[in-house]
Amino acid sequence: MLKIIHAPAPVLGKGVRQVKKIDKKVRELVYDMEETLIVQTDPEGVGLAAPQVGVDLAIFIIKPNLKSQTEVFINPKILEVKKAKNEPKEKKHMHDEEDVEGMKLEGCLSVPRIWGPVDRDAEVLVEYLDLNGKKQSKWFSGLKAVIVQHETDHLNGILFTQRVLEQKGRLYEEKNGELEKIS
Repeated sequence: MLKIIHAPAPVLGKGVRQVKKIDKKVRELVYDMEETLIVQTDPEGVGLAAPQVGVDLAIFIIKPNLKSQTEVFINPKILEVKKAKNEPKEKKHMHDEEDVEGMKLEGCLSVPRIWGPVDRDAEVLVEYLDLNGKKQSKWFSGLKAVIVQHETDHLNGILFTQRVLEQKGRLYEEKNGELEKIS
């Protein structure tokens, strides 16, 4: 099992190198990442990028729930995005009096106990290599689209906390099972 790197570790804030060859070393890294992701319980993880385990390679995995198959993305590129239908041109941002109940908050294994809302695209078209080196091009929507965008950000040295602040959202810290505003 690998150790998850926490912010502000430098590897989390820089870009990654493309994978040149999918060899035994890359496969072992992916299997170790999967094992590491599966054992996360508080909170459970749904995705893991190589920089989160200290490796500066363009690799991430997603596993939206314990029963789903782990999907591997090597050298991924988001080619196209679709916004949510009926999405307002200008998004409303949370104000002090608004409650976090019912909001979709993102978290990250590398930023423990911190949560915040991130506006993500509803659908993404991603081109990537699978673990066998086969080029794939697929649309993802819903939770998978969110995870893919979050993990792609990791490969570009961007943490979700940056997205929250760029979008003028609020960050929350989990303390004793409750969320307290920190920004």
